[in-house]
Amino acid sequence: MFLTISTTGSAAGPATDLGFLLHKHPDKAQVFSTSYGDAHVFYPEAEAERCTAALLLEVDPPALVRRGRGKSRGGAPDAALAQYVNDRPYAASSLLAVALRTVFASAMRGDCRALPERAAAPLPLRIEVPALPARGGPALVARLFEPLGWQVTAEPVQLDGQFPEWGDSRYVRLVLEGELRLSDALRHLYVLLPVLDDAKHYWVSADEVDKLLRFGEGWLAGHPEQQLITRRYLARRWSLTREANERLELVRLADADDVEVEEIDNAVEAEQPEGEQERPTPLAVQRREAILAGLRAAGAARVLDLGCGQGQLVAALLKEPRFTEVVGVDVSVRALEMAARRLHTDRMGERQSARLTLLQGSLAYTDKRLKGYDAAVLSEVVEHLDPPRLPALEHAVFGAARPRTVIVTTPNVEYNVRWETLPAGHRRHADHRFEWTRQEFRDWAQAVADRYGYSVEFLPVGPDDPEVGPPTQLAHFTGGGTEEKKTHGKNGPNDTNDRKKEDAA
Repeated sequence: MFLTISTTGSAAGPATDLGFLLHKHPDKAQVFSTSYGDAHVFYPEAEAERCTAALLLEVDPPALVRRGRGKSRGGAPDAALAQYVNDRPYAASSLLAVALRTVFASAMRGDCRALPERAAAPLPLRIEVPALPARGGPALVARLFEPLGWQVTAEPVQLDGQFPEWGDSRYVRLVLEGELRLSDALRHLYVLLPVLDDAKHYWVSADEVDKLLRFGEGWLAGHPEQQLITRRYLARRWSLTREANERLELVRLADADDVEVEEIDNAVEAEQPEGEQERPTPLAVQRREAILAGLRAAGAARVLDLGCGQGQLVAALLKEPRFTEVVGVDVSVRALEMAARRLHTDRMGERQSARLTLLQGSLAYTDKRLKGYDAAVLSEVVEHLDPPRLPALEHAVFGAARPRTVIVTTPNVEYNVRWETLPAGHRRHADHRFEWTRQEFRDWAQAVADRYGYSVEFLPVGPDDPEVGPPTQLAHFTGGGTEEKKTHGKNGPNDTNDRKKEDAA
């Protein structure tokens, strides 16, 4: 299994700078151990005018059998790694992709202390792969690499040169030429080699989504063959493919709006007014800052994020030591898995891990695990419930859990007319069951406060338009933490009047 990377000298520096960028000296032949054999790096030529680095992966077929355990883990029917005789030692595949990441990890990240300017600049590159399995033929190879700026030559390899009538094999000889950053070139190869082979030599688990997005950063979200790439890279596992495509869509939207992915959520983001030089703080960030300010003012230390989704607010809470216990709750197991990956719980330190709990649960039911906390947050949650289910949420949060402080945020439907990109009459998100006016939100919040013994104040989040109000409305409930005086959910609306009479007395 063989691959070469070549470059030529220019005014920016000699071709031998390739050795610095790859962190491999041209005068040495080096060997690196991998799980399936040895990877050799050497330089067939190293002159100022032209330099070529070669990666030769010497695969050990018995190691493939031992580690493959007799199963094809990539999903391709003819990639059974239990067989001692197959194409894996000779044709570029996920084995070579893993060797690239192992041997050239620093170069793939774009790190080079000796020549940082060269690492950050495009180089004239020529990459050759003598034998590349290509399910889809030369046409697919071109569709994958050409949008990335490569000039592609993919020559079919005959099944047998002595018998041309047998036709071509599924292998091609690949040559890529173009001016790209070396780190980008390596990341293209890392993702697309197993995509073309349409198989992997190892089990594809959930962390493969993170790897795909990390190595596809900057190019995959806008690639015309994104769907095919994610499907094949993730071994056609539907749930992982869906997750990857959803996260890539967030990346695409963030790129289009020139914001960070974490700033995209289920509300339309504010557009930059004409004539302003600096982009305003995104609404999602303003919302989190308003929530954090309310929690700080309340002196909360143990906080529930109810409907935590992918964990954006949880991450912000964990950054502040004052919040000694943070619990994220969501009905979706998949959302909790994504939150765990976002928060890197597998690499989290013991002290930080002790502060965090992620729970699966429905807010429509009382849950004794949620009792005894200082504060609870319902950020952009209530509008996702059907109105008949709201009383159940109210009882579960305000009646049963009874944190001392509850912060609720929800879109202000009156502000929707200010979103030029939102068609008239449309809600901000397809899953919103309703969106309240300011008066509707106040009426709901005040009724909840009266029913369960809280006081409530209202705050704007985002620009407070004199005509239509702010884009997000916030209600800050205080005064909980004790058992209800009455079972208000059962005795009807007169309980509210009883409460007022008791308070007056």
